[in-house]
Amino acid sequence: MDGQEEFLKEFGDFYGYPNAPKSIDEIRSTEFKRLEDTVYLDHAGATLYSELQMEAIFKDLTTTVYGNPRILLTQKLVLDYCNASQKDYKCIFTSGATAALKLIGENFPWSCKSTFMYTMENHNSVLGLREYALNQGAAAFAVDINEAVDQDGASRSSLTSCKVLQHPVQIRNEAKILEGELTGDAYNLFAFPSECNFSGMRFSLDLVNNVKQNAEKILEGSPYSKGHWMVLIDAAKGFATQPPDLSLYPADFVVISFYKLFGYPTGLGALIIRNGAAKLLKKTYFSGGTVAASIADIDFVRRREGVEEQFEDGTISFLSIASIRHGFKIFNTLTTSAMCWHTMSLTKFLKRKLLALRHENGESVCTLYGNCPLKVSRHDCGSIVSFNLKRPDGSWFGHREVEKLASLYGIQLRTGCFCNPGACAKYLGLSHSDLLSNLEAGHVCWDDNDVINGKPTGAVRVSFGYMSTYEDAKKFIDFIRSSFISMPSEFEKRYLLRSKSIPCPTEGFEDRLPSSACHLKSITIYPIKSCAGFSVNSWPLSNTGLQYDREWLLKSLTGEILTQKKVPEMFLIKTFINLNQQILSVESPYCKSKLQIKLDSDSYLPGKEEFYLQNQRYEVQCYENEINQWFSDAVGQPCTLVRCCQSEYCFSLNKNRSMGMCRDVNSKVNFANEAQFLLISEESVSDLNNRLCSKTQKLSCGAPPNVNPMRFRPNLVISGGEPYAEDGWRNLRIGNTYFSSLGGCNRCQMINFYQQTGQVKKTNEPLATLASYRRVKGKILFGILLRYDPGNKARLDTNSWLKVGDEVHSNSE
Repeated sequence: MDGQEEFLKEFGDFYGYPNAPKSIDEIRSTEFKRLEDTVYLDHAGATLYSELQMEAIFKDLTTTVYGNPRILLTQKLVLDYCNASQKDYKCIFTSGATAALKLIGENFPWSCKSTFMYTMENHNSVLGLREYALNQGAAAFAVDINEAVDQDGASRSSLTSCKVLQHPVQIRNEAKILEGELTGDAYNLFAFPSECNFSGMRFSLDLVNNVKQNAEKILEGSPYSKGHWMVLIDAAKGFATQPPDLSLYPADFVVISFYKLFGYPTGLGALIIRNGAAKLLKKTYFSGGTVAASIADIDFVRRREGVEEQFEDGTISFLSIASIRHGFKIFNTLTTSAMCWHTMSLTKFLKRKLLALRHENGESVCTLYGNCPLKVSRHDCGSIVSFNLKRPDGSWFGHREVEKLASLYGIQLRTGCFCNPGACAKYLGLSHSDLLSNLEAGHVCWDDNDVINGKPTGAVRVSFGYMSTYEDAKKFIDFIRSSFISMPSEFEKRYLLRSKSIPCPTEGFEDRLPSSACHLKSITIYPIKSCAGFSVNSWPLSNTGLQYDREWLLKSLTGEILTQKKVPEMFLIKTFINLNQQILSVESPYCKSKLQIKLDSDSYLPGKEEFYLQNQRYEVQCYENEINQWFSDAVGQPCTLVRCCQSEYCFSLNKNRSMGMCRDVNSKVNFANEAQFLLISEESVSDLNNRLCSKTQKLSCGAPPNVNPMRFRPNLVISGGEPYAEDGWRNLRIGNTYFSSLGGCNRCQMINFYQQTGQVKKTNEPLATLASYRRVKGKILFGILLRYDPGNKARLDTNSWLKVGDEVHSNSE
């Protein structure tokens, strides 16, 4: 029995919409054709719109005249979706779930007797309500909800099974009431998500009635439990597959976001509000649509009586609102129950497969977050699988490494803490001390610091949508198996061993260099960082590397450094330096004339500027507007050209990186990221091309991509010897110049850009293939970085040159 047959044997009754007009395969082939080469697994971040949905919206908007109406039908659709009576609830359209939460926070009747209670598993947009509460003298605290699991595997929050663990109380206003003072007239707010966007855990909606009716019992008589309790449900994630039934669980506020339901429209959400709660909100601001009358020169205003009219400031997004009904049409056709069962089956399947993965030494590969049981039930967990991966030795793969590799395989997912700091800390076991220590170490949301002090700072999140398929889950499992479950390659073993070994002494190493098997094939200089370079037969050396290499760069008007990853058009800017004339020539297909800049320039602006690159301070000289305008035209955005001052060079401080290898710590560099030189071997490139050819033939996907050595932007290309022999080099001599190896060069997606017919294009190769056999501790290494050896007696002088054809003598470990 193959994998899909086994899957369908267990989940066939729940997967694929067996009772709907279209099966999942028909839905994908007719409504999501753009997913043919993409595995989209980030539906918790934003789900995808149907192509038929968009066609219906376009037809609607081009055949119907919409003015600025109050769209009652759409409001009713939203309320009906969560079984809310129009007599008891109103729907207020906002710019998103965050705006709906902000509306609550600004207008809630906070007082010094109020309490804001919220579960640890809450989005930052919910935690932001705490600011309004604390600023008004209210108390605030987080709680953990421990729910008993009944016999069918579902969580329940009845009074007998729900236990609340209260975290420390936060108070800003010292005039807070004494602990024993009565607070019966206070209004309190409890907030929880219907589904945690970190773990996928669903909270029982019994919490609504329990808190509203029995807060003192749940909080075990805490003085902060007294008063009138109101309940807020953040349904931004859970609304798609399990909307709250407000006829059974009468929450006061429910916030939703429509792009998480239908993919379109973005920038539109809603606050579903109970009429009694709406009367308590204290609205201050008024706008055109929210007043019945106002008088300009005296203090008089009469507000409208309708709830929506009071709170929908300005013109509502009526065209976006009109498009919502086309999303609901899809949902009503499939039914939310069927969508819930469908995504549940994929979630359970993926969790089981991940938990079953083992390294060859028997160690588990995956750690899942969340306490959802794996038996079939649609009530306990949502459509999220959150996890981290471990190596055979128990150390963690960084979540950013997983995300970057996944993108090479056409898989889109999300990593990090997902703006849910409480759940992130809870499931990852991060203490307050850990969190503060990580912040001191420079870690902030969305950066690449994915493992600090041996602990993950975030997680990998896979989330399914109503159009996700078994094939999506299967491709993801295959990706995890191929990329994270294997014995270390010989290259990885050798590299890690080398990183732990004692460095070879540099004194006298020239006496130990063997006879040459290699020679210098080409020399390339890149005057302007990230622009095209030019090749020469010989070139002088300076104390920063090849003379004039990476001596200029382009930066935006806001100070951002421009690179090919951000501005691919830089790839088309050609450069050349005439040493005799002392002129830098630059040309671009987007500029009519060639630009010529004198190296001993008379077009500098007076004075010097300072800025930072790679955490280093640089002094630079700037150019006049005529030169800056030329480059602005070339890259399609305003920018300026700057030159590294000859008298001020920056020393790289990037030391003791993750593999134990030292980068350039005491040689001078211009604007190069890590080192003075990058060396590539022709034989190594040839081996890579053979692997690409073999991979293409195996997949039967057309002509193999042939990668030229210049794709890697090397300064030096060598020919001769064995593929990857350079990996083991400690020191080398090219001609009469001595160098030390700083180890492998960590490659990024920049090597996937290439030029074809005057345009810059991008593929997932060669980085995807390199990742399969050249990955070490999250780094994909190809080529080596070099610097002049400072300990050698034959120090570089200003008359040193490198020449094509020079012999290369190396000393290995």
